[in-house]
Amino acid sequence: MKTIDYYNKHAEEFTTSTFEVDMKSLYQPFLAELPEGARILDVGCGSGRDTLAFKNKGYQLDAIDYSEELVKKATGLTGIPIKLKSFYEVDDYEAYDGIWACASLLHCERSRLAEVLEKMVQALKPNGVIYISFKYGDSDRDKDGRKFTDLDENQADALLEQFDNVQQIKQWVTLDQRPDRQEKWLNLLWKKHA
Repeated sequence: MKTIDYYNKHAEEFTTSTFEVDMKSLYQPFLAELPEGARILDVGCGSGRDTLAFKNKGYQLDAIDYSEELVKKATGLTGIPIKLKSFYEVDDYEAYDGIWACASLLHCERSRLAEVLEKMVQALKPNGVIYISFKYGDSDRDKDGRKFTDLDENQADALLEQFDNVQQIKQWVTLDQRPDRQEKWLNLLWKKHA
């Protein structure tokens, strides 16, 4: 089973388990870097939780997800037409002040992470910021029919070194906010040079 099949099949329970998670502490450092009314791209928006939160704060939103079922759910929840699109297909140029990729690139093949991040950096305006999060670790693994690319600090630093027009603003580890989870997450906030 492919990862995408998992999300199409489990869209309802995935939405239920993630929609109410309190994300304010993760939004804060990202939004602090953005101008008022900034344009944000939510990459792999899932249930639409973060898209809706940013929309309600007055930001302009575009959002993509590669699961047809989640696209339907997120479009219904947010009132924004979510595009059915993979992170491999991001092709905008200097269109966004911020890109939010929360727990989505963890499904990117490790060998293509730099390529996908390059596309995102190109989609950012100068001085734009990108937030990405991964399950904390250093392995590639399969779990419950999904493929995961975990990341630790050393791997994140090695990725960052491949970009000469990007600097790291912040890197921090958090615990999963869902009550039944003990997992750690690696959070990265990068900024594109003007």
